[in-house]
Amino acid sequence: MTAAPVPWSHGQWTREPASVSIDGAALVATAVEGSDAWRTTAYGFVHDDQHALLAPLAVGQAMEIAFSAEWSGEFDQAGVFVRLDDERWIKSGIEFADGHLGLGAVVTDVASDWSVGYVDEWNGSEITVRVSRWPDAVIVRARAGAGAWRLVRVAPFDGGADAAAGPFLCAPLRSGFEVRFLSWHLDAADEKLH
Repeated sequence: MTAAPVPWSHGQWTREPASVSIDGAALVATAVEGSDAWRTTAYGFVHDDQHALLAPLAVGQAMEIAFSAEWSGEFDQAGVFVRLDDERWIKSGIEFADGHLGLGAVVTDVASDWSVGYVDEWNGSEITVRVSRWPDAVIVRARAGAGAWRLVRVAPFDGGADAAAGPFLCAPLRSGFEVRFLSWHLDAADEKLH
């Protein structure tokens, strides 16, 4: 399979952003204040009001999203969202927290977990997140600009269920967080982890 662009019109929003526009080839979206995705762990709340533009993702396929943003609000986040249902999903990308740019993933199977590492040197860069769907897992990689791909997560995922994936953004604590999604591609899944 050769990487193919996915038209922005091909996806459906889980929740409409505050605003959405097309600027050249990019999709520009502004998050609603209070939007987030999380289930129970450590915080005790459930949020399922992220802005995720989803299209089908089959086993054997990969999805890549490139984006840029000005990161300044606590917990501002953007990247790729992969969803089976309300209780089983993965979000991966960039989140600004505690004064740092974090590259990480939240994997949710009834309850959420969060893994993250600082990538402050990526601030101001175009960031690409790639998810590959295997029969029993989702493999997440990311990079800044044309840099090397970095393995972010290997997470269990039900290969027998229908899934959808695409770009997402959230702004739990502020209004006005804008993300410029630069491209959306569907490709063959990565064949190897290393």
